[in-house]
Amino acid sequence: MTNNIFYPHKEIFKHPEFKNMCEYEDKVKEFEKDYEGTWAKLAKEKLTWFKDFDKTLDESNAPFYKWFVNGKINVSYQCIDRHLETKKNQAAIIWEGDNGEKKVYTYLDLYKETNKFANLLKSFGVTKGDRVVLYMPMIPEATFAMLACARIGAIHSVVFGGFSAEALKDRILDAKAKIVITADGAFRKGKPYMLKPVVDKALEGVECVEKVIVVERNNEDIKWNERDVSYNELIQSQSSKCEAEIMDSEDPLFLLYTSGSTGKPKGVQHSTAGYILWAQLTMEWVFDLKPNDTYWCTADIGWITGHTYIVYGPLAAGGTTLMFEGVLTYPDSGRAWKMIEEHRVNQFYTAPTAIRLLHKMGANEPKKYDLSSLRILGTVGEPIDPPAWKWYYEEVGQNRCSIVDTWWQTETGGHMITPLPSATPIKPGCATFPLPGIFAEIIDENGNKMESDEKGLLCITKPWPSMIRTIWGDSERFVNSYFGTAKKDGKPVYFSGDGAIYDEDGYIWITGRVDDVINVSGHRMGTAEIEASIQKHPDVAEVAVVGKPDEITGEAIFAYIVLKNSENLGEEVELIKALNNIVKRDIGNIAKISDVVFVPGLPKTRSGKVMRRILRAIAKGEEIKQDTSTLEDPSVVEAIINAVK
Repeated sequence: MTNNIFYPHKEIFKHPEFKNMCEYEDKVKEFEKDYEGTWAKLAKEKLTWFKDFDKTLDESNAPFYKWFVNGKINVSYQCIDRHLETKKNQAAIIWEGDNGEKKVYTYLDLYKETNKFANLLKSFGVTKGDRVVLYMPMIPEATFAMLACARIGAIHSVVFGGFSAEALKDRILDAKAKIVITADGAFRKGKPYMLKPVVDKALEGVECVEKVIVVERNNEDIKWNERDVSYNELIQSQSSKCEAEIMDSEDPLFLLYTSGSTGKPKGVQHSTAGYILWAQLTMEWVFDLKPNDTYWCTADIGWITGHTYIVYGPLAAGGTTLMFEGVLTYPDSGRAWKMIEEHRVNQFYTAPTAIRLLHKMGANEPKKYDLSSLRILGTVGEPIDPPAWKWYYEEVGQNRCSIVDTWWQTETGGHMITPLPSATPIKPGCATFPLPGIFAEIIDENGNKMESDEKGLLCITKPWPSMIRTIWGDSERFVNSYFGTAKKDGKPVYFSGDGAIYDEDGYIWITGRVDDVINVSGHRMGTAEIEASIQKHPDVAEVAVVGKPDEITGEAIFAYIVLKNSENLGEEVELIKALNNIVKRDIGNIAKISDVVFVPGLPKTRSGKVMRRILRAIAKGEEIKQDTSTLEDPSVVEAIINAVK
């Protein structure tokens, strides 16, 4: 932690709502005084309702909270239709491809393309409540598909295009998807890569999927199956008019699968009204998005950041969102800065992993470009280390842009703890304070607030509109995963899974996961999921996976493996290659094992529990401070340390 405070340069702009910390504190007090009333006021002010809600919050079946009860709304209408009178010719989406190809879609264009896609889905019998899985590259059609699902009330589930066929299949089956939308392929670093063959493999033996809609992007030869149809051909005949389905405020909007501490991915279910309200509010509060701003988030739509801060948030707020297919460092390390200069980007939102990589590959590159349009810089996915923050602030932001270091999760729907530009005094690498309306506290399991510099559990002690509603098809797991750890005033509260610390000024510092989840480049993966994959190799007897600090990705995957026969170590290189091939097949390239150590055994308690804290410490090169005498075999620890050396 650092006590250095950076005061935002207020000469750049004045935030319309939070000009200083006094105004932030006033808003916090407004929520404390009348929690439900303040949320109701914001919902009526920001959202276009077909029918007003009867009640702001229903807590009768906690933790299955309901917000804006009996209100009627449509997210697609909120993002598009309501802007048409004043913004129909304004750019809604600016898209840039890997090869530099560019397309601009106005709000009127977006309205037409979304409606045509909605009508295409309806032609295949898709109706309200049906699940549609998207396995797409970063192309405009992915956004059209998401908004089309929202328009007709279908529940979309976007699967990251880097996931394997097995991972895709698991998600399709869990959601019982009726339709899969994909593309033949896409481009990355100037080379084509194919998506359709992955879908074909994933759908082997799957009966619930009736049609696969294929966007022809690469124009490569692909295998066409009986249920495959061409988007490019069929979209031409679709009407550009489609009435927005009247949705209940609590109707599911989408499912997004995230890894947990058990092997099976969790289908996080988000609602309609609460989610879009917070997506829009945080765009306005955290990014100060103005009507003529061009905003760029570098995430992929396969993650929650892409959902909330590429598609739904910017469009609901009426801004222009930049969507990028490529890699920030291709064809050179100046690509990002060139795009900011060309498109006159006002807000730039990326991950610490990307910042570290851009710094490493071209520390002086930002100086070569006109970045004067930038007003706000954002980070997401993991805490940013102070050296990376400093370079981002000084070289990219030119010592004048506010940095918003945002903490939030797939489950929260939007930002929870973050500085407010031009208002919050910033500490590099610190999430700072909860947003107004968010009651985030660092407590112990009994609800006692932690003192400064004491690590505790980061919990949200009051429900909020954009919170996860349940885990799809597994309400018991939902309760156990998020409301089974901590209580306050005798009632279960939402536990984020992260640890945190207050400093002497009351600032919140995120210390990372306290459960078995590894965060690689902002991508959360459960250790159990990776371990289950490694265990499939016939030579593996036992495996334990932990995260190890990495200067680029934040965390890397470190595997301790016990072999059935140690004689196989003679083929160590080939064995590691085989293990990574299995993980790539089951999960995807993002789960590549960075370090493998073959060990004689794992440190276990006498009840058989693997002591991961010891393994994490060894991977980090730290001294083992915990008592190992209670382990089933204490000598294993020394053997592991020697193996790592």
